Amino acid sequence: MANGISMQHVEEIIDAHGAEVRNLIAIMQDIQGEYKYLSPEVLEKIADKLGIGVAKVYSVATFYENFSLEAKGKNIVKVCDGTACHVRKSQPIYDAIRENLSLTGRQKTSADGLFTLETVACLGACGLAPVVTVNDQVHSKMTPDEAIRLLDEIRSKEAQNA
Repeated sequence: MANGISMQHVEEIIDAHGAEVRNLIAIMQDIQGEYKYLSPEVLEKIADKLGIGVAKVYSVATFYENFSLEAKGKNIVKVCDGTACHVRKSQPIYDAIRENLSLTGRQKTSADGLFTLETVACLGACGLAPVVTVNDQVHSKMTPDEAIRLLDEIRSKEAQNA
C-alpha cells in the first residue's frame, strides 16, 4: 500500500475496464473517485497495465482539470469565485478558511489531512451566493464566520468518530 493506495485494488479497477487504452479516462476517474488523487505510482501502474507510456497517462491527467496529482484531504472544501459569488464577497471567505487551515504558499491541504481547499469558477448556484461546498454539499449565503463554524463542526464530528 503506497500513500494509502492499494495497488491491488488499482489493478482490479483497471481490469474491470478490460485494461484497454480506450478506457483510460474512465479508469483514471474510478481510481481518483476511490483515492481522491492519482499518485505517480498509480500513473505508472496504469501505463504498465495498458501497455502505454507513462508520459501518455500523465498528459491525460494534466490536461483535464478534474484530475488531481496531489493527495487531498478527507473533506474537499470548494469556494465559488464565479461572478455572483465574487461580487458577494467570496474572497474573504476563502481567505478566512485558508488562514483557519494554516495554509501557506501553494499548499491546499491542511497538515492534519482533514481538509483540502479549492476555488472553482462556478458552482451553478448563483442565486445562493456566496456558496461553499464541502464534499459536494452546498452551503449558501456564506460569511467568513459561518465558514469557520462549518469547519469547526466538521472537526468536532471527526473527533467524535476517531
